[in-house]
Amino acid sequence: MSTAPRTILHADLDAFFAAVEQRDRPELRGKPVVVGGAAGRGVVAAASYEARVYGIHSAMPSFEARRRCPHAIFVAGDMAKYRCESRRVFAIFDRYSPLVEGLSMDEAFLDLTGTARLLGDAVSAAERLRAEVRAATGLTLSVGIAPVKMVAKIASDLAKPDGLRVVAPDEVRAFLAPLPVGRIWGVGAVARARLDALGIATIGDLAAAPDEMLRRALGGFGVGLAGLARGEDARAVEPDREAKSYGEENTFERDVAERAALADPIHAHADAIARRLRRDRLAGHGVTVKLKLARPLGRGRYPLVTRSLLLRRATDDGEAIARAALSLLARVEPWEPIRLVGVAVTRLEPNDASQLALALRGPTDQRRARLNAAVDAIHVRFGDQKLRRGAGDVRRTGLSTGIKRGERE
Repeated sequence: MSTAPRTILHADLDAFFAAVEQRDRPELRGKPVVVGGAAGRGVVAAASYEARVYGIHSAMPSFEARRRCPHAIFVAGDMAKYRCESRRVFAIFDRYSPLVEGLSMDEAFLDLTGTARLLGDAVSAAERLRAEVRAATGLTLSVGIAPVKMVAKIASDLAKPDGLRVVAPDEVRAFLAPLPVGRIWGVGAVARARLDALGIATIGDLAAAPDEMLRRALGGFGVGLAGLARGEDARAVEPDREAKSYGEENTFERDVAERAALADPIHAHADAIARRLRRDRLAGHGVTVKLKLARPLGRGRYPLVTRSLLLRRATDDGEAIARAALSLLARVEPWEPIRLVGVAVTRLEPNDASQLALALRGPTDQRRARLNAAVDAIHVRFGDQKLRRGAGDVRRTGLSTGIKRGERE
């Protein structure tokens, strides 16, 4: 028995960070604005549409953005302000559906299936949603509507800026067919090269390709891609997707040659991760250290080195995370100068912070727990910037649109 098509809406704020800056600073309107990337080794977090004309896009190294547009205006960015605006927009999303899946601070899926009697047809609901966001925030929202998530997201991308694109169930194959295969989720440079070798350039080519040929080239992944190319995407809108890891990282202004110089930033990252874990009542068994080496590979690429371990007991303590991370750092051989260091905690589980669990810990653990509780109280009252370990200020050189769970609002 066939099921009725779903109605999935993908909503995406246009050039979010840059649009907020242009809204609040009239002198920036109509000019090429780049948010983030102000530091020498920074990366672009967002670019206004005036900057995109020059080929500037998010995640581009700042030096490349400056090369392409020497007169671009670089703005450091204000994450607290962007988070505030994001919460206002998501509050509007929540009025339209109980099923809202945030992909980042500026985009989300909404499942409008079965809401027609309450909200009217999907197009009318989407237009009201866009109007509400504009009235409340002064920001524009592009929307795609389709029966599956992948197609809704592609539709919103093609509707930008400030547009609405609808793909009906019987239009999905025709809509997808002429688009390049790189539009499909998961098709990166390697997969694209293998598909190119098979003469597959468009989504339509992929949809028509024999499964056996795709399996030989890409394994089961290739067959799955062909299903997506035919519009077969059963993924539901998941409003409460669980985080798989909590991480922090930063790129240094200058290459770091001495291993010992990483102790301070690792402690700072471990403390920040621990605070986020405690706020979300989680603890993690896994610790990972990520290093980006300073040795260039060309085309803006650098080698990545990762090391991981599992703790016997899950932790939400910054000192325990830092000790594990530093032990991993000691394993990296041969040593090379690096440009980025990151720490992540994985294998998350709910943290039982009850008095019984605390009583079962040793005296050292109890002291650490009391200290962490005191530190958390200070951060809640005065903000995350008011109390720092002796590590000093470890800043990210770029801004992330990702929803960082456990961050203080």
